[in-house]
Amino acid sequence: MVIILALMGATLAVLIYNHETGLSFGLPNADLASLVYLGLIGAVVGAAVFGGHRNIGEMVRNLLIWVVLFLGLATGWLYQDQARDMVLRVAGGLAPGKPVTVSDANGQAVLIRKSMNGHFEAAGAVNNEPVSFLIDTGATSIALSHDDALRVGFSDDDLSYTLIINTANGRARAAPVRLETVTIGTVERKGLRAMVAEPGQLEQSLLGMNFISSLTAFEMRRDEVILRD
Repeated sequence: MVIILALMGATLAVLIYNHETGLSFGLPNADLASLVYLGLIGAVVGAAVFGGHRNIGEMVRNLLIWVVLFLGLATGWLYQDQARDMVLRVAGGLAPGKPVTVSDANGQAVLIRKSMNGHFEAAGAVNNEPVSFLIDTGATSIALSHDDALRVGFSDDDLSYTLIINTANGRARAAPVRLETVTIGTVERKGLRAMVAEPGQLEQSLLGMNFISSLTAFEMRRDEVILRD
């Protein structure tokens, strides 16, 4: 062990001396430095495994523990993106409606899991204020409930109910508005037109087609929705 450490120290000294030339012992300094780094790790592991142990079985056990730890760390480093996506998908499953950003072969996307009530709901924001949307491909545009409209900055004086719309409960009136920002996860749109339902006419705001059609792709699966910016 002393000899190994002495050789590593001498190699480091050569690296420092030959820093400007870029080569030492015929190898690029970066490659040689990597070898020294790996040698140092090997020396530490060797000391931990073999130092002070005379029992062969105990040495083998310690060696296997270190091998498993090294392989686990290496695997975690190589597949960190996949591991992060898996954690985010699990988090999305535990909190339906919460948008999570994932990556796949087609790039980044926002994933939303189906809620317990069987609907696709999305926790978003309008004008930087939180709004819970129901994703509705049958709605031509974003529709805010009266309560949500007041919370995101509109007042009753701003709302003129001049639009006649058809709903599941028949005809109703709505007020046209323009939204500064609409955000779902990492997807943000500015200046979208929307409508505000009269008080008591809409229980939950709707994320309509004027937002959905602005996306690069919109995928609705059995248990999840994927939005691509």
